[in-house]
Amino acid sequence: MTAVDHVTLTVEAGEFFALLGPSGSGKSTLLRLIAGFIHPDAGEIRVGGERIDHLPAHRRDIGMVFQHYALFPHMTVAENVAFGLDVRRIPKKEKARRVRDMLSLVRLEWLENRRPSQLSGGQQQRVALARALVIQPRVLLLDEPLAALDKSLRIDMQSELKQLQRELGITTIFVTHDQEEALTLAHRIAVMNEGRIVQVGASRAVYERPRTTFVASFLGRANLFHGTAAYWQDGKLTVQWDDGVRFVATGPEVPPGKPVTVAVRPEKMRIEERQPRGRPTAATAPPGTGPGGFPGSPAEDEANRIAGVIASRTFSGAGYTYHVRAGDATVSVFAQNEAGPPLPEGAQVDVVWPAAHMFVLEE
Repeated sequence: MTAVDHVTLTVEAGEFFALLGPSGSGKSTLLRLIAGFIHPDAGEIRVGGERIDHLPAHRRDIGMVFQHYALFPHMTVAENVAFGLDVRRIPKKEKARRVRDMLSLVRLEWLENRRPSQLSGGQQQRVALARALVIQPRVLLLDEPLAALDKSLRIDMQSELKQLQRELGITTIFVTHDQEEALTLAHRIAVMNEGRIVQVGASRAVYERPRTTFVASFLGRANLFHGTAAYWQDGKLTVQWDDGVRFVATGPEVPPGKPVTVAVRPEKMRIEERQPRGRPTAATAPPGTGPGGFPGSPAEDEANRIAGVIASRTFSGAGYTYHVRAGDATVSVFAQNEAGPPLPEGAQVDVVWPAAHMFVLEE
């Protein structure tokens, strides 16, 4: 099996770039190829236009932070940070200044004489980061460095890491399997699967317009509908779904009669409780919005509508995720935790969403 297969990738100077994918997708292997711990069978690796794939790891001018930090337990914080400078034979006075400056940058100067076992997880992570940065590398590689932290600390460290990268302006490549972390930190994302890059682009663009079923399902949650293309007009595709229901999605032209998969994110939908008579009323529309909770005309807001029954709901603090049974399908809808009680299980509802938020996926 090929770990990394026909990967072509360009990371811009000063960019915070994320490699995202499931375990075994090849993202950590690609990072280690860049670092020089593994040598490629073919291809080239360049930094600033200079080919580096023939150089040993210590001559590539690259800093790396590992998932479990790899700090030397017998060394103090200052000695750990100074390790890369010792290898490069930096003069003693210059070494002391750079270690002091780097510990100040990560706000650990008061812990310089402690050993790793005396530090918290967040402090160890910052020592590992300081050790990677003190050599003043052209590229910083981060291999899931926040994975060992608890959720609250991980969120705090994400903010610190993003601020530090912005201050230093260093080109950073970050490996993670955490979708939310990638969206929070990265300017751009490359989604990997089975050794290949399946989509690359700005974080929001990849989330809002995933190209494939894999990307739509891996990067967040998505409701997938399999149907047949009916007709395409003005950038909108009408899709025939089950029981005569039609959806309207934005996307490229697809020939009539061709099988097609369309998708929509749960937070882009709204749920309405069906009333005994007349028009359904919005149960979760936020105040100050247009008809149904979305800006635009009613026709745009109600391009897509299906009837169903709430099978279950889950509470996450920020809101509720409703699982609505509609025919043979189950649709997930996220609603913010606003004033008023949630809709009950067993309620008959309509699920509504605009064509602008439904996208066509490549097979």
